[in-house]
Amino acid sequence: MSSTPFAFVALPARHNAGKPRQCGLTMMIDNGLPAGWTRDLLETAGDYIDFAKFKTGTSRLYRQNILRRKIDTYLEHKVKQFIGGQFHEYVFAVYGASALPEFYREARRVGFSTIEVSDNVVPLTLQQRRDQIRAAVDAGLEVFGEVGAKDRRSTTAELIEQAGESFEAGASLVLVEAAELVTDGQPNTAMLDDLARHLDMARVMIELPGPWIPGVRTCDIEALKKLLVNSFGPDVNVANVSPDTVIDFEATRTGLGVAGPLGYRAA
Repeated sequence: MSSTPFAFVALPARHNAGKPRQCGLTMMIDNGLPAGWTRDLLETAGDYIDFAKFKTGTSRLYRQNILRRKIDTYLEHKVKQFIGGQFHEYVFAVYGASALPEFYREARRVGFSTIEVSDNVVPLTLQQRRDQIRAAVDAGLEVFGEVGAKDRRSTTAELIEQAGESFEAGASLVLVEAAELVTDGQPNTAMLDDLARHLDMARVMIELPGPWIPGVRTCDIEALKKLLVNSFGPDVNVANVSPDTVIDFEATRTGLGVAGPLGYRAA
């Protein structure tokens, strides 16, 4: 007897490959999940989570033993956890660039191997972006670079330039800020198409918006998930998936969700 339910239903080939995956990456946002809940979630859905972002500066607010327990749980399930970029922005804005080496050392001490460098609310020049990414890499950290901002609008050309600078400085992955991609909940399909034409989408993650962005409703988030899978295929890299929708989003990737079978169009 098969240990897999409904084993006769074939899944796309990517799902037969173990982690670490090279495409079809899913980043889940951890906005303060309890340690026990995290373990239960990963036992249930860990096969479909590649990265977990400790949102903003939340990693400062745990007791150290709890933070370490969560980090270890992610590692056990082969989920790469990382510190969200706004914590890095905070340290830079409040304490200055001279405090960043201590931030990198502390990140490594408590168990993180990866951080995000962004300028969501604290603008960076291209030179500052390069310097910060290189400094973090030199400190022994993997860096995800985020492009775009929450409090201002960038052009597609600016996002592409920021992505190129991030890769050149040593970032292994680039995330595109969701606030740049939606207006009143509606996706900017022209910008998405331009990004796909000019960037290596295997090294880019598209962030989903959330209720923290004005005008974004749950139905808008779900519509964007379908759009991304239908436009770029099931192996599109998607970030900011909420913990309670990880398996549901995987169903969309495989054609088992409400978007219907991949490539299917009703007559």
